[in-house]
Amino acid sequence: MKSLGIDTASCNLEQIRQQAQALFKQGYNCSQAVAGAFAETVGLNRELLLRLAASFGGGFGRKREICGAVSGMGLILGYVYADTDPSHTGAKEEHYRRVQQVAGRFAEQNGSVICRELLRGHTAVNTDPKPDARTEGYYKKRPCPALVDDAVCILADYLEKHDE
Repeated sequence: MKSLGIDTASCNLEQIRQQAQALFKQGYNCSQAVAGAFAETVGLNRELLLRLAASFGGGFGRKREICGAVSGMGLILGYVYADTDPSHTGAKEEHYRRVQQVAGRFAEQNGSVICRELLRGHTAVNTDPKPDARTEGYYKKRPCPALVDDAVCILADYLEKHDE
């Protein structure tokens, strides 16, 4: 990570958690909230991260597949660790191992990484592309704010422990 200039020692977890929650409450999706909250930590433009993460909300465009918070972790891991030479299969394997590790921790804590499974019992699982209105009731009935927080904590812990 040092080659990217990331300083995880100065990473303030509470500040990142607050930023993620603020982004989500502003109307950004789970993926945007997680990735956007790490913009300063990884030295990327927040607007760029918000744009890159936009398609992953609602379990990939509200298809209710992989949770957006998990996708947000993947975006940050890709920037920090991915090797861009496709012939480096060992590096690709190691990167996939990292992604599986954080996704595994998320699943251990929440029972799944699949959006529709995480929402089941909290709200009707809707794949209509029209996003739900962000009302007070929306935030009360959904597990998403807690899932965003879990993803932020898992990712921050991983980055701190694997500062290379």
